[in-house]
Amino acid sequence: MFLAVLLIFCLSTLAVDYIDQGRLVLEFDLLFFAFGKLGTVTWAWGVMFVYTLLVPYYALVLWGTLYHSSPSKLGLSLGTGLILSAVQTCVLGLFPIYVVVHNQLPPASRFIVILEQIRFLMKSYSFIRETAPVVMKNTPKEGKSPRFPTFSSYLYFLFCPTLIYRESYPRNTHIRWKYVGVTLGMILGCLFYGYFILVRLCVPVFRPETNQPFSKRTMVLAVFHSILPGIMLLLLCFFAFLHCWLNLFGELLCFADRMFYKDWWNSTSFANYYRTWNVVVHDWLYYYGYRDFLWLSKRKFRAAAMLSVFIVSAVVHEYALAMGFGFFYPVMFCLFAVFGVVFNFTMNDKRQSPVFNVIMWACLFLGQGVQVCLYCQEWYAQIHCPRKGNSFWELVTPRSWSCSYQS
Repeated sequence: MFLAVLLIFCLSTLAVDYIDQGRLVLEFDLLFFAFGKLGTVTWAWGVMFVYTLLVPYYALVLWGTLYHSSPSKLGLSLGTGLILSAVQTCVLGLFPIYVVVHNQLPPASRFIVILEQIRFLMKSYSFIRETAPVVMKNTPKEGKSPRFPTFSSYLYFLFCPTLIYRESYPRNTHIRWKYVGVTLGMILGCLFYGYFILVRLCVPVFRPETNQPFSKRTMVLAVFHSILPGIMLLLLCFFAFLHCWLNLFGELLCFADRMFYKDWWNSTSFANYYRTWNVVVHDWLYYYGYRDFLWLSKRKFRAAAMLSVFIVSAVVHEYALAMGFGFFYPVMFCLFAVFGVVFNFTMNDKRQSPVFNVIMWACLFLGQGVQVCLYCQEWYAQIHCPRKGNSFWELVTPRSWSCSYQS
């Protein structure tokens, strides 16, 4: 069905271009704009990768070499941790933000840099978190140095589709190159599919030439109009990344554990949906957020542990969208940290009736419609009503609330 709709999108685009301009040419100006300045993206990614590959690994080796012979183990650990945290903040924290803002990267290029920044931070944290306790527990024999993870295992971890570090993973015996080619083709297909959804279903509705004055009626109509493109984009992102992209790298690296998601579409509770939608990120949040919080609190505050994970996840999602779009409009944060938390505690695992699966899907449809509608309105408002200053309130107040850009 999705392929049939893609074919209809192509035909409708050709027909409209022929009627309006008298030619049969598919133009991809928006796509080329979104992925502009890829040279800047490449060197920025290279800096982040080289840093993540070398600094956390050799910092661990240096700390581990001195740890068992140091008279002040706590001082050494705190000092090393503070220095590494400061360097991480500069290179994996501030540097990508500087690259994105200073070079005024277009949206898709921004998302590449920011999402890779988040991935490298999560990977390096998992590596330190998993290996440091092992070094501390295993006292080396006299005259021998401690045993550290191999450099090759860490390099493999930086590319394999998991966020939990292990020295070895289940491996396949060979690479299925036909599968690699088909999967890569599907990723490119999803990219063009998303382009057609934006061009045919979003841009004609929200561009200034067709935008109507703000009112409750126009807002409600715009939200419901955005539901179809919103849910299609959600399913495309899921299929392109969680299925195709992760399986592509899994196949190229002979990575055998392909449990990237579960049957989230059958969920009758939002608690189950959050666990099954993205298993890769869920595992990281569970091990290093939820479980570590319970360990620190001696398993006394389960609700607080769950709430803290939601808040962290909501902040990171909102950070990625704010940096990717170039403006602050906390729609995702409100939906995730407010409605997501409420639904998680009210629509819990006790809900087993198929009716709750319908409710879950209805909420997803409506939530995606709200996001597409509000972000599209804000995108055009930022273009046609640019900021007049750089004060705090000027930066955090959405322009679409006060902008009127009728042609």
